[in-house]
Amino acid sequence: MNIRPIHNKTDYNAALARVDALWDAAPGSLESEELEILAVLIDNYEGNLDQTPMPESDPIKAITYFMEQRGL
Repeated sequence: MNIRPIHNKTDYNAALARVDALWDAAPGSLESEELEILAVLIDNYEGNLDQTPMPESDPIKAITYFMEQRGL
């Protein structure tokens, strides 16, 4: 078992490929434990992808905020 944190898209894709390889692991095996750990890491990474703070409810301020975030 060689599990690493997921810091970027390359790590993420490698973790997804490993999950695919482990998908049919027997319950209770080391492979199924690795699969479970990878699922948690992937879920955490995906959950942190869109951590954009929401602007105030004023539509003009929201549009301005998102334009600034995208360098427009």
